[in-house]
Amino acid sequence: MNINELRIVYFIGIGGIGMSALARYFKGLGAVHGYDKTETSLTKKLVEEGMQIHYNEDVSKIPEGVDLVVWTPAVPKEHAELQYFLKQEIPVKKRSEVLGIISQNRRCIALAGTHGKTTTSSLTAHLLRRSVDAAAFLGGIAQNFQSNFVNGQSDWVVVEADEYDRSFLRLHPEIGVISSMDLIIWTFTAMRIRCMIQAIWLSPNK
Repeated sequence: MNINELRIVYFIGIGGIGMSALARYFKGLGAVHGYDKTETSLTKKLVEEGMQIHYNEDVSKIPEGVDLVVWTPAVPKEHAELQYFLKQEIPVKKRSEVLGIISQNRRCIALAGTHGKTTTSSLTAHLLRRSVDAAAFLGGIAQNFQSNFVNGQSDWVVVEADEYDRSFLRLHPEIGVISSMDLIIWTFTAMRIRCMIQAIWLSPNK
């Protein structure tokens, strides 16, 4: 899939912090439409940026010519719009898959950890951009960027490596960072470490 050739991208669960970062990325390439269950300050901001968003399951509000659907597992598989796209055989990919596609041909710095992922990712992006025009997909709104997405034209990209749904196995990091570990949730921390090591080992950029 050539990401740069996509002209209309549809998000199911566009208001999530990770999903909205991807939506902002694709808005720079073409049109972005999406659904979310609840209107929030973040979805209002996305609308101000030119995205079309609605808040009820309504297939009639889906635009024609959708090239790609980005779906978060936080939305049930029974969702009417998701089922519509699947029946229409329009490409549907998880957020983690799309982030993996975007990062696979770039020099990716992926940051994981029990705590501090967003802070560390934001600091890394800030420092890296002092020397190169790096992009960043963050798990929160960074105060200095006023966004969870930072556009960049170099081959460097900073990504917050989220363990939800083992999503960071889709990433292709050249550099992997584990910021912290919490013994209270040791089982999940150990899984994060194993997944990060596996992601780095399998990366073509290592």
